[in-house]
Amino acid sequence: MKKRSSFISTTKNTIITGSLSLLMISCSTQNLIKKDFEVSEKQYKTLLNESKDLTAFPRSIYPDGTMKSTDVWDWTGGFFPGGLWYIYEYTKKPEWKAAAKQWTEALEAGKFLTQHHDVGFVMYCSYGNAIRLEKDPQKIKEYQDILIQSAESALTRYDEKVGLIKSWNPKMSWDKKTMWQYPVIIDNMMNLEMLCYVSKITGNPKYKNVAISHATKTMQNHFRDDYSTYHVVDYDEKTGKVLHQQTNQGYADNSTWSRGQGWAIYGFTMMYRETQNPEFLAIAEKAADFFINHPNLPKDKIPYWDFNANQAGYTPQWMYPEYKNLDYIPRDASAGALVTSALFELSTFSKSKGKVYFKAAEEMLKSLSNKPYLAQEGGNLGFILKHSVGSIPHKSEVDVPLIYADYYFLEALLRYQQLKK
Repeated sequence: MKKRSSFISTTKNTIITGSLSLLMISCSTQNLIKKDFEVSEKQYKTLLNESKDLTAFPRSIYPDGTMKSTDVWDWTGGFFPGGLWYIYEYTKKPEWKAAAKQWTEALEAGKFLTQHHDVGFVMYCSYGNAIRLEKDPQKIKEYQDILIQSAESALTRYDEKVGLIKSWNPKMSWDKKTMWQYPVIIDNMMNLEMLCYVSKITGNPKYKNVAISHATKTMQNHFRDDYSTYHVVDYDEKTGKVLHQQTNQGYADNSTWSRGQGWAIYGFTMMYRETQNPEFLAIAEKAADFFINHPNLPKDKIPYWDFNANQAGYTPQWMYPEYKNLDYIPRDASAGALVTSALFELSTFSKSKGKVYFKAAEEMLKSLSNKPYLAQEGGNLGFILKHSVGSIPHKSEVDVPLIYADYYFLEALLRYQQLKK
């Protein structure tokens, strides 16, 4: 009896101890999420105060410390209203919903954006979240109609012969010898979610079919043997043949631009969700494995702006004195935030590596939630994260806050909260 009693007592204590440990983990998680959203609220109140012009969407900070904003025709306009929707989703405070609706509706003209491929970024990050969180059926219908037109605009850049949505119009590469005819960038994977959504609400498969074609061709031509990614793949617009595989924002044509690798992880994870095509899941896993296991990934898992920056065997075509004189390799918190969010979703699909991806995402999120990445209250002109990189080759947005870093950070927090529940 004593042995049985001792066993029961020990088991009971183990259960209690285990329950307390789980409770402590849960509290720790909720505290981190709560703390980060409190910081985000305070920061975005500042950002709203700095941004009164509804035609100027906040993007970053100029070197002189003033606000850098863009109009509706650039690619980043949707991230600020999208971030406002995420804050509303967490807080349920009506003032955040009001601000999100105001800034979202300021983007309506973007439904006719055909100058480049990023209509999905602009319109789905804003109106897509608005539809998810809006309760008024009339507003939802109005927003859906706007996304249908946005999808039609996206399809104007699709050519069946090539099977891909053209990212940019013809432009010169960094070597000044190569004129790209039909350039497609890895970022373009992020515009496909809107197309899949519009097929759902219209019942017309043409939008999703274009998304599947684009993803399939990207899977075939944007990846190297080690599952790193090219930034730009240029095609012959008459035959669909691959002409060039180069970079525009990375260090060198044969290097791996960290945010580009992030677009691949996120985009193919999303396309697996929308299609259940196992090939899309497999390529997302391979891209993620490359990222999280790379020997040049820093200990805190927030990547350098390019995995191969300043390394032997990688020759940039764009090099300029200011970069040569830079005494450190900048990190890219925007790539870190993007991959964190992507890995949380990928962890729910991957049977063999789900726990690995979740742990990596959790570690990255904790890094972003602290110094040096998380801004101090009232600083950073209201942006949430510090230390992102826009395009070093273009001498643009080097080691600054970026609105899309904030967007994916907030998304990652919400995904983390949902998984922990």
